[in-house]
Amino acid sequence: MGKCYRNQWGKFEVAMCLLLGIFLLFMGIHGQAEAQVLKSACKQSEAKTLDPHMATGSQDRVVVEMIFSGLLRYRPGDMSTEAIEPDLAKAVPAAKILPDGRQEWLVGLKPGVKTHPYEGKAGYELSSEDVVYSFKRAADKKYSAFSGDYTGMTFEAMDKYTVKITLQTPTSSTLFLPKIVNRGGGLIVCKKPLEEKGGDWFRTHPVGTGAFLFKSYTPMEKVALGPHKEYFRGTPKLQGFEFFFMSDQSSREMAFQKGQIDVIEGAREDVWAEKMSKIPGTVLQSIPGSETVVAHFNMSVKPLHLLKVRQAMAYALDRKDFISLYGPKVSEALYSPVPVDQGGLSGEECAKENLLYPHDLNKAKKLLAEAGYPNGFSLDVFTSESESYSRAYEVMQAQMKKIGIDLKISVVDHATFHTRIRQNLNPIVVYLGMRPDANSILTQYFHSGSVVSVGKKPMTNFSHMGLVDTNNDGTIDSIDALIENAAKERDPRKQIEIWKEAQKKVLQDAVVYPVITLGYLFANKSYVDWGYKPGKITDGLRATEKTQILKK
Repeated sequence: MGKCYRNQWGKFEVAMCLLLGIFLLFMGIHGQAEAQVLKSACKQSEAKTLDPHMATGSQDRVVVEMIFSGLLRYRPGDMSTEAIEPDLAKAVPAAKILPDGRQEWLVGLKPGVKTHPYEGKAGYELSSEDVVYSFKRAADKKYSAFSGDYTGMTFEAMDKYTVKITLQTPTSSTLFLPKIVNRGGGLIVCKKPLEEKGGDWFRTHPVGTGAFLFKSYTPMEKVALGPHKEYFRGTPKLQGFEFFFMSDQSSREMAFQKGQIDVIEGAREDVWAEKMSKIPGTVLQSIPGSETVVAHFNMSVKPLHLLKVRQAMAYALDRKDFISLYGPKVSEALYSPVPVDQGGLSGEECAKENLLYPHDLNKAKKLLAEAGYPNGFSLDVFTSESESYSRAYEVMQAQMKKIGIDLKISVVDHATFHTRIRQNLNPIVVYLGMRPDANSILTQYFHSGSVVSVGKKPMTNFSHMGLVDTNNDGTIDSIDALIENAAKERDPRKQIEIWKEAQKKVLQDAVVYPVITLGYLFANKSYVDWGYKPGKITDGLRATEKTQILKK
């Protein structure tokens, strides 16, 4: 072999090594980036909206709460009032009582918070103008499902970084602060993109200031998010978050076992937990009971307008069957609309007041006969496709059948379910929800202003409490005054006493039947590091800027 040939071959080898090195480097970087895309699957089949002020379904909340920020936030993994901390705000604000009796809250914003880029435009610095715009929008029932939370409030930009919120009626920090956290109406939308592009565009192209920005939405498949590189807490470790809609549980499990999905929401039952825990490399996330399951009787629908009919239905129901369905690991009995730790009634308190409605089929049949329905009746009801809802309705159907009430159940997708129950189309609404405090629960479920469709600030008062005669004595019954007086009370002990009094009236008139509190079950791969310990949460597991995928 000649010297010239050897030199050329040597150069070729060097060039090939360089190319191979570049290729391997590229593949390493590419693989690392690809590995940092976390894929999660929920049990719903479709999104309803990505507009945070209209996002009421759990599948929508999970996504929007990663895209948007609040003035304050619940510390990741803990949605208790005690875990509230600053988010866009520099500090948790304190109240000031004005000479005219109103209450003022001054909130200072962190400077330099950047919004997400959109439509080829760079993000801009969030200011008090955006915050005021956002809260005024959240208070308007045309644009917000949470408008009732902001009644009697005014919002004003004092300067670029200071927002003043004034309440006509003073309240405690326990009740005020949850209204400005990173949830519901407290999620801050960006004024410029909304005004430029409009609400219809915004519903599927959300622009916020959160750790993740919107990338794409594929109907009935997934929402893809990317990292907000200018996020004020630091660039997220994940390169992306993909949220898949998979209503079929078997499909979720198969995708999880094949490694196509990193996180799946499971059936809320002990059997599922035991099955998934046997899969190697699986971490089971068992979330304590943070949601209430309550059956709301729509008193605008006959014969549910009759007290004895509703009482009969309450006596026909049995909490033990619901606990057996879900399992004691994720459920426990609920005796009042508000959980005990938030100002609700215990089983002992309900029993003392004869408000427990213990399972008693004979008593239920007697009440039905006295109401004029000795042979029962039938009702057309619909449920969400979500197992948490559909199974609850099926248990209720079996229990009601024993006293002659035939519940004819149809199934709709989860987003449609939430839309239709707010249109007053279901005679019995089994509703799963988490609210931060007793005031929110009682206001949204029982204040006359919150009645679906017809209330001044329609929300989730499915029973029509406050607009109907609940005990059939010829007069309209309401607990509005109790709710409003409790909100004004500054003494926490007296506040709880008023809340309990309001709940006693609701239970006496069998407006609802509190069923259970329910936790969540998720399975994630062992290489998923959430960056926080999942504790008291609702709707689903969210990624933060600290979430990452460890070496697989």
